[in-house]
Amino acid sequence: RVGGKAVEGAFVVAGPGMVAEQLPANHPSKKVAMTFVTEWEKANGPNSRNPFAGHSYDASVVLQKIIPVALKTAKPGTPAFRGALKAALENAGPIPLFHGTVNYTATNHAGYTDDTGVIMLISNGDWKLQ
Repeated sequence: RVGGKAVEGAFVVAGPGMVAEQLPANHPSKKVAMTFVTEWEKANGPNSRNPFAGHSYDASVVLQKIIPVALKTAKPGTPAFRGALKAALENAGPIPLFHGTVNYTATNHAGYTDDTGVIMLISNGDWKLQ
């Protein structure tokens, strides 16, 4: 939309949620990305998904997974709770998200796994999964 004809035919790497409907059924991000897209576009209109909203959604998915674990061992607002959140995050295992799968560990706080990015072609002003 922004680049118009100047970007036609260009390849872009992005999170799989940008082409959620085009992902194969067995893609780790398919279910969570479709949930986000359905909810987001219901509230904001068709084709309104964007990477920034996807990142916010991903953060909420991660927090919903780790907060209950941390609450089992520490009280919110304490240094112990912050440590419990970190431990829960580092031990959560793979978490499928709109932008790919994360698997945080004590030595990897970036977290994204190899199946995270997808290659898309800009064709007729739309994203096409490659």
